[in-house]
Amino acid sequence: MAINPHNRKPLKVLASLAALIVGLGVLLGAVSTWGTAKLEPKLGLDLEGGTQMILAPVLVGTDKVSSDQLNQARDIIVQRVDSNGVSGAEVTTRGGRNIVVSMPGTPDPQTENAIRKSSQLRFRPVLAAAQGTPAPAPTTTPGGTATTPAPTTSGGSKVPTAKPSATTSKAGSAIPQALRGDTTPTTPSAPATTPATPTGSATPQNGSDLAWVTPALSQEFQALDCSKNGVLDKVVDDPAKPLVTCATDGSEKFILGPVTVGGDQISSASAGYRPLSNGQPSNEVEIQLSFKSAGAKAYADASKRMVSLESPRNRMAATLDSKVIVAPQFNEAILNGQASITGNFTIEEARDLANQLKFGALPMSFTLETREQISPTLGGEQLRFGIIAGIIGFVLVFLYSLAQYRALGFVTVLSIVIAGVLTYLAITLLGWSHNFRLDMAGVTGLIVAIGVTADSFIVYFERIRDEVREGRPLRAAVDTGWRRARRTIFAADGVNFLAAVVLYVLASSNVRGFAFTLGLTTIIDLLVVVMFTHPLVAILSGTKFFGGGHRWSGLDPQRLGAKTIRYAGRGRVAVGPPRPAATQGGTL
Repeated sequence: MAINPHNRKPLKVLASLAALIVGLGVLLGAVSTWGTAKLEPKLGLDLEGGTQMILAPVLVGTDKVSSDQLNQARDIIVQRVDSNGVSGAEVTTRGGRNIVVSMPGTPDPQTENAIRKSSQLRFRPVLAAAQGTPAPAPTTTPGGTATTPAPTTSGGSKVPTAKPSATTSKAGSAIPQALRGDTTPTTPSAPATTPATPTGSATPQNGSDLAWVTPALSQEFQALDCSKNGVLDKVVDDPAKPLVTCATDGSEKFILGPVTVGGDQISSASAGYRPLSNGQPSNEVEIQLSFKSAGAKAYADASKRMVSLESPRNRMAATLDSKVIVAPQFNEAILNGQASITGNFTIEEARDLANQLKFGALPMSFTLETREQISPTLGGEQLRFGIIAGIIGFVLVFLYSLAQYRALGFVTVLSIVIAGVLTYLAITLLGWSHNFRLDMAGVTGLIVAIGVTADSFIVYFERIRDEVREGRPLRAAVDTGWRRARRTIFAADGVNFLAAVVLYVLASSNVRGFAFTLGLTTIIDLLVVVMFTHPLVAILSGTKFFGGGHRWSGLDPQRLGAKTIRYAGRGRVAVGPPRPAATQGGTL
């Protein structure tokens, strides 16, 4: 049987929608079989329970935490938690001292560390560097003289070295090569000596002045063994004083001068693969940083001073949580406020670090005080009631559609079913890819979406019936009605989506779950009405039952109020009100 040419385009649109649904279903099946996804949506804290962590601030000496610092830390932790997905976590303060983080499920150690650590990047000039293990004990030479092997000026492995001068990539601003690290090991060029003692004034003149290196600091440096676990747990990281610390991998130890540029001077941070000279990405991972005006000036002044110093004092160490993540040397002054950090980390680690830096540095680090599992605050009973409410809403819409639109009401029901399938697949896949968790507020958003979806179909159907009342044949009424109805549908869904976006941006916790599901279902509503409802009605308009205006089709012209009916083609069509009869002997 030949296909009606008028139905070819609607059939292609329906086939595209079917391919989309099948594709999402296949993807969900694949990631649940060979990946970590599940075949059902993840549930939020109020429906599944989770983990509650109480964090206590790590303070220096007699310092006390203020309410402003605690609130600032809470806001930053909220941003970090939300950056892992719409998880419905709750972050609150308690007793003016603690921060309580409640998260659904069990957070992995990486997520937990990202939440509670300051992750404050600081730039400090290097005053001395040596291998990560301490120097051997003094030995006695045959002549009776005691000697002590001095620390070397380069580590045993993974010591950053400088690269050529800066180049400008096509994608953005110039990235200073002098701050880039190289994982190629280097060898000492000369026998190393112990950290130099101050020469000249006892008062340091700048961050690179060796007057910072006191005998006590030198002794602490030589005794430091970076291979021991927890060796830096009790280190006091005072930005105004020098710091003895290790590289993150323990291969090198340092004496660092006071902080030159603090983490609060970073305006943006992003991770990616460093571009080559031809603009193509390389396999080297980098974190790109942009400094604020004050930080850019301080960094430029330091680089101009340090570029002419001897090694290792021409190296600028970037420390994170008091550990050196990279310490390259300067080839030239960095004057444009743009920096790039590379090192021995993966793209995932670089993205996590950039994410933490982008959301700001906590005013302090936090230690985990207690951790406990918490039960659902609402539980399965409330979820069951929510599902029942959704079913009742669906049944009411179904009954109304049948009463108002007769057989055409089945199109409404099918459209809601298709929207429900797409929503289920989307929410489940988002739980796997973006850690989206469905809480009770999100369930409420899904129930509200039933009315939003039905409203779009009602607008369309009523516009078709208006066209039929005006005397147009059904096929023309379908096309004209769609052109006029879609403006209203797009405007209404646009307002809903805008409200969802504003609510999502300004709200937090459970309210964001409602806003997210409302925005998601609004997009799906547009997709369904364009790719399913309209094409299906266009196909049905060519059938005898609907196109002929059967009294149970919902498009019966007589029932809709058309005054004149005649038979033409496949059935009855309205042609408008009756024309007045001509009077005898003249014209109307």
